[in-house]
Amino acid sequence: MSTLISCQQLNKYFGNKQVLKDISFEIQAGEITALVGPNGAGKTTLFSILCNYLYPTSGNVTVFGEKPGSSQLFGKVGALPQDAQLDPNFTIKTQLEMYAKLQGFNNQQAKNECLRVLECVDLLDVVNQRPSTLSHGMSKRVSIAQALIGTPKLVLLDEPTAGLDPANARSIRQLVMNLSGETSFIISSHNLDELERLCSSVLLLDHGELSQQVIGKQAQQSQQTLTLLLENSTTSTLALLSELQGMTKVENINKQEFILKYNLLLAADFDIKLIQTLQQHGLEYRQISKGLSLEQQLFS
Repeated sequence: MSTLISCQQLNKYFGNKQVLKDISFEIQAGEITALVGPNGAGKTTLFSILCNYLYPTSGNVTVFGEKPGSSQLFGKVGALPQDAQLDPNFTIKTQLEMYAKLQGFNNQQAKNECLRVLECVDLLDVVNQRPSTLSHGMSKRVSIAQALIGTPKLVLLDEPTAGLDPANARSIRQLVMNLSGETSFIISSHNLDELERLCSSVLLLDHGELSQQVIGKQAQQSQQTLTLLLENSTTSTLALLSELQGMTKVENINKQEFILKYNLLLAADFDIKLIQTLQQHGLEYRQISKGLSLEQQLFS
């Protein structure tokens, strides 16, 4: 894999307020990366610097080995800023074709590209409509279509599913997964469950400071973790789980959720034994997943 984005000691001030503090990270090509953090953490500022909407106060950032805004990046990077909207006075066809022409497409190519990206988001039937006639979810998908013009190698999506109903959010997740083989994505969102499904690495911003990690990475090869969510539990459930062979630690997160840490070398079939034990004691499970959830990894 080659390095897609590299940031070294990136700082950004607005007046006397420091929004980004010595940010350093690398993202490899082909990854879907999550950018998470509380409101005001600096996520949109970092996005804006990567897109060349803002300049850093100090530090270095490269995208495909080039400075943001370089002519060498023309057509390689697409972006969906938060709450981006198309002009309500022109049809979707007119606007998407205009964006395609700005990337060097001729008239016929621009028409074809407009139809291609609308087909990607399953909205070919709205090509001649104005944005004001669309639902919020459809408008968001059209905006994502705009970010896909020219088949960019990197697409940055800032809150792409915010405010969407489950069906529209699912459509966008499926689109990202379908394109992930040929396109790298950075996705900013507060929906950790969604990011956990999509992303292989995460950047956590908090008060302008950043940490980076791989989602689901185990600390040691022999030490494994399962997250168990039960439909029902009893006062003796914790003790029952603690007695399983190979178990090293059980954490009772709440009445129905448990974090199980075990030694794989001592119990190679731990997951099978776990299910058998639950069945023997009449405990129904809703979900058993490997590792910790993204929320647990970041905030526990």
